[in-house]
Amino acid sequence: MAKNDTSLPLVGGIAAAIGAGLCCAGPLVLLLLGVSGSWIGNLTVLEPYRPIFILLVLVLFSFAGWKVYRPIEECEPGTACAMPQVRKRRQIIFWVTAFIALILVTSNYWIIWFA
Repeated sequence: MAKNDTSLPLVGGIAAAIGAGLCCAGPLVLLLLGVSGSWIGNLTVLEPYRPIFILLVLVLFSFAGWKVYRPIEECEPGTACAMPQVRKRRQIIFWVTAFIALILVTSNYWIIWFA
């Protein structure tokens, strides 16, 4: 069984995107779930670290994209990246997670329309 060397950057990218969007999307999600209180205003404590999270998202997703779209010639025969079906599935997973990360990272710009 071939090891999945593409999932770690994707998982890390999503985790960093959650960190970047936590200050804005977090309170909205809690309010939509019916949780309220004055303590929700304290969730903006991660706002100063937002640029670091965004940079981390970009680095991890760039690395994951390179791993997913590298030429088949660079893959060892019989490994997961050399199989067209696996490559296609990984590319789909990459773009779905990249879209989710984009939503989370940009949440402070569009969240004001729903709050």
